[in-house]
Amino acid sequence: MNTAATEPEIKELGVHDCWRYLRSTSLCRIAFTDGDIVENYPVNFVPTNGTLLIRTGEGTKLASLAEHKAVAVEADGMNQYGTIAWSVILKGHALIVTDAEETQDAMDAGLSPWQPGQKNVLFRITPQEISGRRFVIAAPTHWWPPREPSAD
Repeated sequence: MNTAATEPEIKELGVHDCWRYLRSTSLCRIAFTDGDIVENYPVNFVPTNGTLLIRTGEGTKLASLAEHKAVAVEADGMNQYGTIAWSVILKGHALIVTDAEETQDAMDAGLSPWQPGQKNVLFRITPQEISGRRFVIAAPTHWWPPREPSAD
């Protein structure tokens, strides 16, 4: 039996493709540890100068990110036909941005919060590792075994 045609095609993405996909979206999930707890939040972001910029408000869990705290970011998407999906994971460290020039960089890059309220904490994630993959979405008939005919 030839199963090659039923296996979804998976392609590991190079760094340039990972950044291309990150530039195609503005929503990701950021994960980090807070004591013994792993926190995971959806955030909007903008890639700029080989890093990711994120804004948040005072007093939020994200604002508690210590200098150089290790974080992981995941962004996912699919093509307009829903036939090819991609996923990019970026691992690095978060650094609170206080420099006026870097703040201007964030504004110039179009980073604006989605929720109302003051979002005056800006941090930059500098990647240490970035990886991704793209794959053909398998048809639902490949997810489940064939159903047995009912005895009724």
